[in-house]
Amino acid sequence: MMKQLHKQTCVNHRREDEIPTSTQSYSPKTLKHPRSIPYIFKEQRFLFILVGILIGSAFFIFQPTLSRLNPSTHSSIPTSIYHRHQDSSSGSSGFASKGSFPGRIPAAIGRKRLRIVVTGGAGFVGSHLVDKLISRGDEVIVLDNFFTGRKDNLVHLFGNPRFELIRHDVVDPILLEVDQIYHLACPASPVHYKYNPVKTIKTNVMGTLNMLGLAKRVGARFLLTSTSEVYGDPLEHPQKETYWGNVNPIGERSCYDEGKRTAETLAMDYNRGADVEVRIARIFNTYGPRMCLDDGRVVSNFVAQAIRKQPMTVYGDGKQTRSFQYVSDLVDGLVALMEGEHVGPFNLGNPGEFTMLELAEVVKETIDSSATIEFRPNTADDPHKRKPDISKAKELLNWEPKISLREGLPLMVNDFRSRILEGDEGRGL
Repeated sequence: MMKQLHKQTCVNHRREDEIPTSTQSYSPKTLKHPRSIPYIFKEQRFLFILVGILIGSAFFIFQPTLSRLNPSTHSSIPTSIYHRHQDSSSGSSGFASKGSFPGRIPAAIGRKRLRIVVTGGAGFVGSHLVDKLISRGDEVIVLDNFFTGRKDNLVHLFGNPRFELIRHDVVDPILLEVDQIYHLACPASPVHYKYNPVKTIKTNVMGTLNMLGLAKRVGARFLLTSTSEVYGDPLEHPQKETYWGNVNPIGERSCYDEGKRTAETLAMDYNRGADVEVRIARIFNTYGPRMCLDDGRVVSNFVAQAIRKQPMTVYGDGKQTRSFQYVSDLVDGLVALMEGEHVGPFNLGNPGEFTMLELAEVVKETIDSSATIEFRPNTADDPHKRKPDISKAKELLNWEPKISLREGLPLMVNDFRSRILEGDEGRGL
């Protein structure tokens, strides 16, 4: 009996040693040495992350310094990355030069895309201006009521996402968000502006007021295309911008002459009184493709008549003089003026001076040597002399015309010949 009790007691003690009591729960921390390495360091994940951060930080800290110390690393980078191409005719400026910036300039940094309104943009000059603005990457909105403008002048831009055409008369207000306004809207040839003189002066006055008001509301820069007609029949030759003119205020041409003079006054008043950034261009005789046929201007008249085998019409004795600039030269001057920092006014024209008889001879040489001349009585208030002094534009805008009459006239003749053969009279009405 005693042996059994002793044996049972030994068994019970052995079971108690093997089974832990409820008061002593198992804890893994108690089994580890207090100085043992944590588990995350054993796996080395944290260590790799730390090393990667240090390497990345060191690269971004020391890389610009190394770039400056070793300029040869830039030799394979095109110069267009450092500075935007500057159009020699636009007068606009981009990045100055590669050496004026430390380190490299990201290729994505460039000229800001502008949103530009061109009133009268379907016309002869306006459509060429729109082409230039679109080609340099801007967004262009054309406003035109198509009195003298033609959709055919812009049809090649239909479908371009940066081009928009709105049928609109500037005599009525319009709300747009734009950066620049080129205000060209107005009939420019005697045939057209004499057709409705009241409408012509309303376009010059009310249309200019509306566009200046838009420029004031949205903070846009405003360019007014005025005309050499503000000098009237000049008593000064050649004409400088300081000349105040000799204009008949009650003549047949006054709707245009005085209308443009009033438009200049409005532009300057908005500039002085409302801080609107304005630019004023006084445009002299311009020719080129897309001119309206039979619009009464001497170059288009002579070219169309010579192609049609008709006598070229010379008014008066043919000794009155004009200066003729090709349309691309004018467009370059307008852009240079808009992008510059000078208000103006600026004469934009070609100082090469021709009598009407000399012009007729150049047209004969270009089109048909057998062409004849027909003399007719001169029109009222027709200026006897017209020649721009462009010294101011040369100095402040770095602009002057490049294309001579004998170089530009054949380009215009090709356009006129194709349109006349196709039966397009191009009256734009």
